Amino acid sequence: MKINSLSGRFLILTTIFVVLAELLILLPGIATYRENYLLTRLERAQIASLSLLATDQSTIDPDLENELLANAGVYNVVLRRDAVRQLVLSSPLPEAISGTYDIRDASHWTRIRDALKILIDPENHIIRVVGEPVQQGGQVIEITLDTRPIRIGMIEYGLRLLTLSAVISGITAVLLFALVQRLMVAPIKRLVAHMASYSEAPEDNRRIIAPNARIQELRVAEDALADMQTQLTAALRQKERLAQLGQAVAKISHDLRNILTTAQLFADRMEFSEDPVVKRAAPKLINSIGRAVNLCETTLAFGKAEEPPPSLSRFMLAPLVAEVVESEQSLEGAGLVDFIVDIAPNLTIRADREQLYRVISNLVRNARQALEATGEHGTIEVGAGETRDEWWIRVQDTGPGLPAKTREHLFQPFTGGSRKGGTGLGLAISAELIRGHGGRLELMRSDETGTQFLLHLPQELSM
Repeated sequence: MKINSLSGRFLILTTIFVVLAELLILLPGIATYRENYLLTRLERAQIASLSLLATDQSTIDPDLENELLANAGVYNVVLRRDAVRQLVLSSPLPEAISGTYDIRDASHWTRIRDALKILIDPENHIIRVVGEPVQQGGQVIEITLDTRPIRIGMIEYGLRLLTLSAVISGITAVLLFALVQRLMVAPIKRLVAHMASYSEAPEDNRRIIAPNARIQELRVAEDALADMQTQLTAALRQKERLAQLGQAVAKISHDLRNILTTAQLFADRMEFSEDPVVKRAAPKLINSIGRAVNLCETTLAFGKAEEPPPSLSRFMLAPLVAEVVESEQSLEGAGLVDFIVDIAPNLTIRADREQLYRVISNLVRNARQALEATGEHGTIEVGAGETRDEWWIRVQDTGPGLPAKTREHLFQPFTGGSRKGGTGLGLAISAELIRGHGGRLELMRSDETGTQFLLHLPQELSM
């Protein structure tokens, strides 16, 4: 049994409480024994005195006097009757009186203190004791006696009392310890054993704990654990099914991409056909196949889930944004969009250049496609700056804004797409890449006046 275990600590506390109980029993018991001892000596001394006074003799035989004092266990007896203080029995004192104790009105704590004073002093002393005579045999009676017999009697009585109370306390402690072991420690160990067993195979429903504790607090803990295990098992099974589905989708996307790539090659040739119907249909067919190929490639990229950790380096941001803008301007349909770059030429940040390029490119491309879908002229602005704690990059447009349903699941894959045929994977991947930098990507606003995203990169990266 380890000391830092629940059983070990309970055993220590039980021992401490048993010792305290022993002291609370022992000290008053010894004080009571001393008081009874002194009362007995006072009573014997009073009987001896009254026997002598009943003879009406002015003198007493020394041998008889010594015998009476020896039977009473005292040296002297002083009796006060009718306001007269009379030395009834006396014998020579071997030493001076060391103290006087009046037991008539002594408090409980005073009796304990006086008892301990005699108990801890191994030397013999002569003390005077003042008390009340029994049966109205006078007003006050005083005796002198040795402390050694009192001390010996207190020790013997204390040992007997200590042994008896120790046996009772020991039996009580054992029963209490066994009861706690059964009612508390054993259920807790069972709870821990269930947790360990469940962790070995969390997908196994048979390992979910069945709550049966009788103690309310433990029953609540078992109910909570059972609920958590049930939910976790269901989540793990769903995750496994999704993983299997993801593998299947990746395989299908891979094969479909190859098929669509071949179809795209043939569609490209159709553009050179002299048939006017084919000429009109070919661009639409090429665009549809292109979107399908892009969907397959994006799904494959997301399904790999192999994004490496960012390789941090310092570089100027303006040239990187210029590359993104130049790439977007070269695409068909970009003539309807004006690009504005508001970045200081010397602004230097620390990030993974390739990953940050992908993030900004995703945001700018989404904005361009949203503007192109309206068929109207629009503007995309990319700005950046820094504070004491972070760098920020802002991408905003004058487009129509995002639908409410899209904003609810903006950074979730396959649910946050805002355009027809979109998957939402671009924003999901971008948010994941920024989280890898210790930053965050957030939508600041999206309404009929446009959309604004703000990208935060911490200057002190904690990874």
